[in-house]
Amino acid sequence: MTKTALICGVSGQDGAYLAQLLLNKGYQIWGTSRDAQMSSFKNLVRLGIKEQIKLTSMALNDFRSVLQVLLKVEPDEVYNLAGQTSVGLSFEQPVETLESIATGTLNLLEAIRFTGAPIKFYNAGSSECFGDIGDTSATETTPFRPRSPYAVAKSTAFWEVANYREAYGIFACSGILFNHESPLRPERFVTQKIIATACRIAQGSQETLHLGNISVERDWGWAPEYVEAMYLMLQHDHPDDYVIATGESSKLEDFVAQVFTCLGLNWQDHVVTDKSLFRPTDLAISRGNPAKARNQLGWQAQYKMRDVVKMMVEDKQNS
Repeated sequence: MTKTALICGVSGQDGAYLAQLLLNKGYQIWGTSRDAQMSSFKNLVRLGIKEQIKLTSMALNDFRSVLQVLLKVEPDEVYNLAGQTSVGLSFEQPVETLESIATGTLNLLEAIRFTGAPIKFYNAGSSECFGDIGDTSATETTPFRPRSPYAVAKSTAFWEVANYREAYGIFACSGILFNHESPLRPERFVTQKIIATACRIAQGSQETLHLGNISVERDWGWAPEYVEAMYLMLQHDHPDDYVIATGESSKLEDFVAQVFTCLGLNWQDHVVTDKSLFRPTDLAISRGNPAKARNQLGWQAQYKMRDVVKMMVEDKQNS
């Protein structure tokens, strides 16, 4: 029997790579966007898979819209990758962030419960939920101390998933993913901003790269690997939550240095720290412990920060 997967937020980085992965496994894929007729789905076009996916409009903050799509698609698996994705933007749009993430997740869970169908549900959690945990590696039992509207919304969604799993027996999982990058990242994300600017400078541009706090440390992985972990969670015997990370963190300064080194440049000649780009609150160090995913799912990150930088720079140079 061919499985059917519904990917909410199929137009984003993770949605596009997940769609590609599931198509290769023989799935029938439905993808949603707030307005499927107006969305460009450029990531799906870039991966050459847009024509293989059935696209439909769905507003996650509208329960009727969510229920209608579930009844139409009759999915075996639902992957919730939709909602506002930027930590920085969440400070400017806190209400939209909470509604699109927390209310959206709740509507999906309630619609699954309402249909009574044996649907497996994956929810995109976030390492931002942990807040500042110092120089320790976060596990699935590390307490949440969110420090942004985005992290507050993701924490709410995480506990909604846990509640529906325990109260109603729904096969629902949250993947607590640490930073994961790829060429499909939009340029408003700092990693892609760094790479795009550095490549222009390498081609002769006289511009300067303005960055905020470059002393922050992040655990950077490769997005195409991380979507495989999402798939594996829904194939496991029991629903559970998993930290997905490389287990290594690097300073943003090191990420910047690596990008410019790949291009034969000294980053200090081209980068300035801009206080206006600092966030109201930020995490000093972010690092995950993926031992549970390795032991229970057999998943392990193959690519670390330096590999990710190299692949993203090469892609930008070839595009």
